[in-house]
Amino acid sequence: MTDALWHNLQLCPHGNPEQTTRNAAIAVRAGKIAWLGALDELPAEYASLLKHDLNGAWVTPGLVDCHTHLVYGGQRADEFAQRLAGVSYEEIARNGGGIVSTVRATRATDECTLFAQAADRLTPLLAEGVTAVEIKSGYGLDLASERKLLRVARKLGEHYPVSVYTTFLGAHALPPEYAGRADDYITLVCERMLPALADEGLVDAVDVFCERIGFTLSQSERVFEAATRRGLPVKIHAEQLSNAGGTTLAARYQALSADHLEFLDEAGVAAMKAAGTVAVLLPGAYYFIRETQLPPLDLLRQYQVPIALATDHNPGTSPVSSLLLTMNMACTLFRMTVPEVLAGVTRHAAQALGEAEVHGSLAVGRQADFAVWSVDTLAELAYWIGRPLCQRVIRGGETVYVRPEYPQQ
Repeated sequence: MTDALWHNLQLCPHGNPEQTTRNAAIAVRAGKIAWLGALDELPAEYASLLKHDLNGAWVTPGLVDCHTHLVYGGQRADEFAQRLAGVSYEEIARNGGGIVSTVRATRATDECTLFAQAADRLTPLLAEGVTAVEIKSGYGLDLASERKLLRVARKLGEHYPVSVYTTFLGAHALPPEYAGRADDYITLVCERMLPALADEGLVDAVDVFCERIGFTLSQSERVFEAATRRGLPVKIHAEQLSNAGGTTLAARYQALSADHLEFLDEAGVAAMKAAGTVAVLLPGAYYFIRETQLPPLDLLRQYQVPIALATDHNPGTSPVSSLLLTMNMACTLFRMTVPEVLAGVTRHAAQALGEAEVHGSLAVGRQADFAVWSVDTLAELAYWIGRPLCQRVIRGGETVYVRPEYPQQ
């Protein structure tokens, strides 16, 4: 790792555009931040480091995409066409489409192909400054296939310059071979699949889809109990299509996050606040399924629940490969502010992963993961649509991405 001084930059160390330093510098030693602040306050010991001039560009922490389903087989464009013709998401799911259709395609796809396809989905995220990503399983729904997905997710983290966190989502949908036997399937998830995958070191957290087309409160709690026995943190997909109370249940287990939340009520918000659970909003899914029920932003603000944002990249309800577009959607659809969406893809997203001490902020002693932006103001990150803004990405002090028109340094 190269020791270096990155200078002539505008610094936003915590993803808060109201806390910035003009004409700043970042000193890096052994891949970690040794010092950062105003250049005219640079300690003499760093003045002789190899210098990289960023020509006044903005620097933020590397972005964090804290909810994705990047590894899967096939696609569901035809289901998108069905929805455009008036068929509901729930109707498609009940007729054998939805998640189960992706399960069929995923089971039939070999590991090498899954890796190549997932890498293609990951690449545009990396080019937008993402340095940490969560990848869920949940499109295998049997032990061998769930293992395959989690192995691919781990390999992505080994072969690409990004920190990958894996989440076991075996309780994503009911596989066809267990039709009418949801309790039996949850037994398989809890007693065989989760223990085996956890023992193989493939699981960082455990998730469940608690919804009327997913799993009940009692079934979801069984998954949480199994995760707790393994010492694994939990998350939940909840209140996306109805107010089923999943968020309140998850809060009882100190869930890292509750995600979607369009139908969340005040009791659920209060439970999240008490438990320290992060609200992960997914505007891509809201947009793609043409939802009209807005998540309770005012309540989340009132209770000061941290709000994270994520692409929710998946083949059925959010085929989104841009965290910057997600920020724009959150502003336009949810009326979130620029400071809120920047926090949502940096420090709050890191908190949703349980990794707030590692990602989402730049501070002395932390790994030098940061994104360099060709913008005049940080508001542009949530403003432009389809325009490349990330000039370069630094991970562990090394340049891992440079937009073609910019020279290597």
